[in-house]
Formats: sequence, structure tokens, C-alpha cells
Amino acid sequence: MKYGFIGTGNMGGALATACAKAVEPESILLSNRSPEKARALAEKLGASCADNETIARDCDVIFLGVKPQTMSRMLQPLQPILAGRRTPFVLVSMAAGVTIEALQAMAGGCYPVLRVMPNTACAVGAGMTTYTCSPEVTDSQRQTVLDSLSASGLLEEIEENLMGAGSAVAGCGGAYACLFMEGLADGGVLCGLPRKKAQRMAAQMLLGIATQALSTNEHTGALKDAVCSPGGSTIAGVRKLESLSFRSAAMEAVIAAWERDKEMQRQK
Repeated sequence: MKYGFIGTGNMGGALATACAKAVEPESILLSNRSPEKARALAEKLGASCADNETIARDCDVIFLGVKPQTMSRMLQPLQPILAGRRTPFVLVSMAAGVTIEALQAMAGGCYPVLRVMPNTACAVGAGMTTYTCSPEVTDSQRQTVLDSLSASGLLEEIEENLMGAGSAVAGCGGAYACLFMEGLADGGVLCGLPRKKAQRMAAQMLLGIATQALSTNEHTGALKDAVCSPGGSTIAGVRKLESLSFRSAAMEAVIAAWERDKEMQRQK
């Protein structure tokens, strides 16, 4: 079994890193518009470099990690190679806003497509990846892809019409969480904490409460209530966040990302 990654930027590199923990790194081929980036990652993972054509011809699982606006241009010269293949393969796309139907048209055939929306935390085994499959994907192909990503974190299958919403929460949400962590750390610094300590505290706090939410399956409202003692400092902080429309701002961020995803689909 061979795994190919066309595009080794933030997302492609994160999934390749996770894949190298789940399968033999020697079975992974990497290509990138900037060859030096692919070479650096290949050296780090113990994988090999190749060109797009070799990956399209030889790999059983072909991860497409290029930007949505360049997907069609990248796939066009690969169409005759894919059409001439005599062995099964599956395309794994991580391009936001590019539907399965659109990707198949770009690739030149109704090939098996597994569309994934990962986040960069996949590189450290703590990612959240949503995925959906085209009807052409066999059970064996689906399991092969999931096994190759098993070291990336959680994988959640959803309907394709919900991929934009899932990406707005799990994909884009990492950036929102970073803003929140930065704000917490800044507040800590203002209150006298050294910068590095404040950042470490904020990051571990988010990791801890997220782990608790996943392991207990409790509603986040109940977890919040457990921290808020009557008349205490936490409820005072919650009151301030509510007065600044904190939850509404988070909702608006998700909606904005979701609407942009739909806009990108219309532009394809």
C-alpha cells in the first residue's frame, strides 16, 4: 500500500505527519510546489519525495493538499494518468469548499473520493477531522484511509452538506481558540504573570477542560457551572464575558466561516 501527498503545506504536512505514525514512512510519497518543503518533511518523517505524476500513477491513497483555487489546475495534467490506471485508488481531498462532485469533475472521472476537513492539531495526534465519502468508495478503501489517519486524533463522519459547518467549528475553531488563549495570557501578563507562564497556563487549561468534556460527555454548561462558586471570581469573569457578547461573538465567527465556505463553493 502506497500513500501519496500532493501538497505538504500546513494541512497536507499535518496529515502526512500523522500518517507516518500509523503506516510505514517508507510507503509515503510527498510532493509540493516548492520541492524543498517536501524534501524537508520527507527527511523528518523518513518518507520519500516524488512528483505529482508518480503519485497519481503509483499510490493507492492520494491525498490532495493544495489550495481550493489551484485544485483544478493541479489535477488537469493528471487526468490521463488517473484514467489509465488499472489498479484501484482513492482521492482524499482536504480542500475547503470543493465538493465531491466538483473534485470528480476536476479529476476527469467518477473516482472514489473521501473528502476530509482536518485541523493542524492532527500533527500532534489531537486533531478533529470530519469526513464524508462518495458512493464509489469501498468499505476497504474507507477503512484504509481511516487507519492511515488513526494517529491524527478524532475522526467524525458527517453528511457532505454539513462539511462546511463542521469545518467552521473544528477547522477554523483552532484560530479562534488561539485568539482566546492569547487574550487569557495577555490578561495574565497585565495581572503580573510572566509571559511564558501565562501562555502555558492558558494552553493547559484549554487542553484540560477539552479533555474533560470529551471524556465525561458532560454538557459544557454543567462543566462551567462546576467552576462557578456562588459570589466567586469565576462567575464575575463569566458575567464580564457575557456583557461583552462573548458567546455571540463565537457564534458569529462560526457563521461567518460557514457562509464563506458556501461562497467559495459557488465560485467553483
